[in-house]
Amino acid sequence: MKRWYGKLLGFIAGAELLRFNPLLGALIGLLIGHAFDTDWFRLRRDNPYAVLGLTDEASDAEIDLAYRRLISQYHPDRMAGAAEELRRQAEAKAREINAAYDRIQTLRRK
Repeated sequence: MKRWYGKLLGFIAGAELLRFNPLLGALIGLLIGHAFDTDWFRLRRDNPYAVLGLTDEASDAEIDLAYRRLISQYHPDRMAGAAEELRRQAEAKAREINAAYDRIQTLRRK
């Protein structure tokens, strides 16, 4: 579902902030609200391909291979005898790998 509330809030805030020319302020606010709605300002830290050590040009076979290699390395069951802290770190890394793989699969389906 597409977000719309940034445009509305930007339109209202822009019109109020630029009272000498509310139409111009509303237009600027609408553009900024649209930018927030489409995530132009979001940091690109959450690149799922980088989590798997790949680029976005990777093939499906390369993605599957990287996923299987990493999840076998960080799977919590492999850390059963390890210290509690290491097991927690492995669980967090496995969650991150699974989330990245699911995100890539979702992006590829679109």
